[in-house]
Amino acid sequence: MFRRLYDLVVRGAGHPRAPTWLGVLSFAESSFFPIPPDVMLAPMVLADRRRAWWFALIATVGSVLGGMLGYLIGALFLETLLPWLRELGYYEGYATARDWFGDYGFWAVLLAGFSPIPYKVFTIAAGAVAMPFVPFVLGSLIGRGARFFIVAGLVRWFGPVFEQRLLKYIDWIGWAIVAAVFIAVAVYQLR
Repeated sequence: MFRRLYDLVVRGAGHPRAPTWLGVLSFAESSFFPIPPDVMLAPMVLADRRRAWWFALIATVGSVLGGMLGYLIGALFLETLLPWLRELGYYEGYATARDWFGDYGFWAVLLAGFSPIPYKVFTIAAGAVAMPFVPFVLGSLIGRGARFFIVAGLVRWFGPVFEQRLLKYIDWIGWAIVAAVFIAVAVYQLR
């Protein structure tokens, strides 16, 4: 099922309405859909490198708006969603996100933009633990924006070779960035 969805998203990247679909995909992925926008963003940037920053902005805005819906879902419907999170294998990610909010607050949302744990898990967890809304939105904007602008920039500059490697190693890259930020925060706090 996921492979068919993935293939559909990649094929949609060449359609004239692809920017609209990218915004919708980014919105949906932040609250309930399983396919990340990167798989559509990268081919769109390859097809029209001049519009790379525009595509990254569309993905960012869609993702932040979808994150707000995820926050609302977590705030209002968490008890209903917990069995579903367990069934789909997202519960451990949800528990990790919930713990990160307790320990790191704003920084957890910012890091979530790069984490291989699905972003929707963080948005739902933020609403469930009643994280203050403005820091949630700011962290989402910075984290998701950084992710999409980095992806768009790297694909724009390095082309198809980078796109293939990005999609193959996206989880490793995400964890490496999370680890680097955690180390930077720890070093900063030790001073």
